Order: sequence, then C-alpha cells, then structure tokens
Amino acid sequence: MWISSAEVALLGAIVCLDRITIQVMISRPVVVGPIIGAFLKDPVTGLITGAYVEMLWIDHIPLGKYVPPNDVIATVLITAGAILSGRGLGEVPPELISLSILLFAPFAYIAKGLNILLIKSNEVLSEKVHEDAQRGDTGAITGAQWRGMAKTFLTSAVLVFVSLVAGTCLLAWIYPLLPMRALRALTLTYCFIPVLGVAIALNTIKMRGALPLFAGLFLVVMIAAHVL
Repeated sequence: MWISSAEVALLGAIVCLDRITIQVMISRPVVVGPIIGAFLKDPVTGLITGAYVEMLWIDHIPLGKYVPPNDVIATVLITAGAILSGRGLGEVPPELISLSILLFAPFAYIAKGLNILLIKSNEVLSEKVHEDAQRGDTGAITGAQWRGMAKTFLTSAVLVFVSLVAGTCLLAWIYPLLPMRALRALTLTYCFIPVLGVAIALNTIKMRGALPLFAGLFLVVMIAAHVL
C-alpha cells in the first residue's frame, strides 16, 4: 500500500500542475478519476468516482480571484482510497465508494486552503520576477517559474500521500465493521449523489431542454454502471 500510495501521490501531483501551468483540461475529476483508476487497474471505479466528483463541484469555476475547492485532490484521494481499501474484496462495492467520498471530500477544501497560501507565497516571486524582467534577467524569471511549480507539486504530493495512507487504513479497518443499517445508508448515499449532482448541474447551466437532457444522461450512466 505504501508504494501504491507514493505512486498515486506523484501522479496526482503531476495532474494538479494542469490547474496552474499546463492547462490542457486533464485536471477535471471526470478525467482524473479514470486516470487514477486505470493506474490502479480499476478504471470502472475511477470512472464512477470521477463522474460523481465532477457533478458535485461543477458549479465552482475559478473566475477572477476566486479559488475553488481542489476537486482534483479530492478525486485522487476518493478513487485511490476506494480501490486500495477494497483490494481483497474483488469488485469495489458501492458502499465503499460512498464511504470514501464522505471521508475524502473535505480534503478539497483543505487543499483549497493550501492553494491560497501558495498563491500568496507566489506573490513574492511575482514581484521579484517583475524586477528581473526590468533587468532583462531571463534566467532568474525561468527559475522563479520552476520554483512556483515545484511548490505546488511537492505540496500536492505530500498532502495526497499522507492523507491517502491514513485514509486507506481507516477505510480498510472500519468498512468490515459497519452494521447492515450503515451499509444501507451508504447504498442510499451512492444513489443520491448523482441526483444531487444533476441538480447542481441544472442550476449551473440554464438552458432550454436541460432537464430532459440530464435526466436521460443520468439514466444512461446508472444503467451502464449496473451493467459494468
């Protein structure tokens, strides 16, 4: 588990760089989930968790000075946590996916706080880059850019690794101990999250005919999930 967690942390940190530098839209939960799932040899679970997280935070867009919750970190933790803690169970059960979402979703806001601190710390680099630009020191400008990227990469990697190891151990320990009533509640949660996500999406894009579109999409996704 330690090696897998370290590998996931490095992969997740690389994907997080897309939020600030690369920006080719791989830092979306619906993309990150399948990537992590495929890496851990369970793309189906990755597809489900990625789609769930995408819908939950689809209305949080980084506009202006607003820093949205880090849904990439949350997706990495939720997907890897469910898969790693579910090894030995065969197929990852829906109840374990729900439990992983409940456990790791708050880390989107923890990572958001860290991102804000990184932005503030990069303001110092920005001021220095302005001075370097006036002097024509391109080497110093490049070095500052690399330092900014390195801070984001290391912060994301450490957060994912520590949180994933602790969270996976907790999931693997507590899930087998849950009573039937708690498992039923987690089953209902698993079915409720897509409904909540559709409501958020409908509130986000106000377009004519959106309700039938998303109702049909939700039905297709749920049927596909049960078939797979």
